[in-house]
Amino acid sequence: MVPDPLFLATAVEVVLRAGDIQLSRFGTALRIDKKGAIDLVTEVDVAVETMCRALMAERFPGHRVLAEELQADAPPAGDASHCWVFDPIDGTTNYAHGLPIFCASLALEVDGRAVVGAVYDPTRRELFTAERGVGAWLNGTPLRVSHAPALIDSMLCTGFPYSVHESVDEVVGLFGRFVGRARAVRRLGSAAIDLCYVAAGRLDGFWEQQLHPWDTAAAALIVEEAGGRTTTFDGRPFQSRERTLVASNGLVHEEMLATIRAFEAGASR
Repeated sequence: MVPDPLFLATAVEVVLRAGDIQLSRFGTALRIDKKGAIDLVTEVDVAVETMCRALMAERFPGHRVLAEELQADAPPAGDASHCWVFDPIDGTTNYAHGLPIFCASLALEVDGRAVVGAVYDPTRRELFTAERGVGAWLNGTPLRVSHAPALIDSMLCTGFPYSVHESVDEVVGLFGRFVGRARAVRRLGSAAIDLCYVAAGRLDGFWEQQLHPWDTAAAALIVEEAGGRTTTFDGRPFQSRERTLVASNGLVHEEMLATIRAFEAGASR
């Protein structure tokens, strides 16, 4: 079933508005608070999420909103099977430091499955979108994953969790395994952008752990609709409530999973 076109139009409207707010304050003096030792939130994160929640309450009062910064309300009466999953700034640490790699990410899930997604990188004016069963696009041009056949021919990307100080050996150890098998490995600081780059064929694969739904809901759909594959670390089909994700062009996916299994087997001994 093709999603209601209003859903994607709304997702696009929200992330474009988010990008305008982000750029209006980027590089200025910001209020920055800590949610953890290295987990930041800025006043712009809160302003963007407030905008999104207000628009959804007006346009889809029966829908839920799950977002990173503000406490979610109880599921509203009505069609609570519909849930908007929003990250007001994916790449907040980059944003707070003046590094122009960040985005807004919004997906609509129906019964737990993403049906539309939009990710907007305002510094590059790149809008990534997808509709389940229809396709994925970058600024209206269809997206397709790469054709890299093996890890040695691939450029990969990953992210580190905010709890990395408690799991340095595990996180850096797995990073090292991939460095030893791939052509190159990068870390950009925004999971949604990483995933969209897999969808666009700029990267061939991505892995990360300790993720949240707002990190992945939209961009994982974009990867899938661009012909890629998404699973958990143990190879199960990915859903946004999972905490681990491997995304790839499909061709290198089994090799990525095997690399993770080999590392985990060695680490457990």
